[in-house]
Amino acid sequence: MNVMQSRSEDEVAVRDVVESWMAAVRSRDYEGILRNHSSGIVMFDVPPPFQVKGIDAYKKTWDLFFSCAKDPVHFDPTEMHITAGKDVAFVVATMHCDGDGGPGGLDFRLTVGLRKIDGQWTITHEHHSIPALD
Repeated sequence: MNVMQSRSEDEVAVRDVVESWMAAVRSRDYEGILRNHSSGIVMFDVPPPFQVKGIDAYKKTWDLFFSCAKDPVHFDPTEMHITAGKDVAFVVATMHCDGDGGPGGLDFRLTVGLRKIDGQWTITHEHHSIPALD
């Protein structure tokens, strides 16, 4: 297998992990949301706390999101780019969600870091952000 073919397969695999996670969010499926995340996940989110460490704390952040989200839940990429190496990858996306309960929802930035662990792409970092107001 050549390097370009491997990279392409890794990019497809990373896309599958991220799109599966997004679909789980839209379905309010906690098991699916957590499925491909590291037990040591680190996340920076839009609402406090400033930093979340560990899968249990990460899971609790979705309680807040779902308490504000109306059905159907919108959690959709408007643009997504994937860079995948042999054992590390990252995804940069712009997203739209309705998790704030306000009219029109929220546009935000998303960066996801992944590591290939035992042959499986695993999300080890998430960063959700919005531009700072002047």
